[in-house]
Amino acid sequence: MKQVSVLVIDPVGLHARPATVAVNAASKFKSEVKVTYKGRSVNMKSIMGVMSLGIPTQSEVVISCEGEDEDTAVTTIEEVLRTQKVIA
Repeated sequence: MKQVSVLVIDPVGLHARPATVAVNAASKFKSEVKVTYKGRSVNMKSIMGVMSLGIPTQSEVVISCEGEDEDTAVTTIEEVLRTQKVIA
């Protein structure tokens, strides 16, 4: 399993637009992708799951991937979210 801890810097947190970006990035991989916030983990391929966490700005979250393409998945998802200025 590969994981990375990141800080959400989007001024409104992980709201609908950046959550959609995250879900689209995660959905491209075969690996199981999860996002964890305050001890709750959800499938990062589910928009409802990600939105249910209610992640505000300046929150630390963990993105974890497990499966055959986990290395590429965690790197790509992190890169996409940094490019969109969702995480730092």
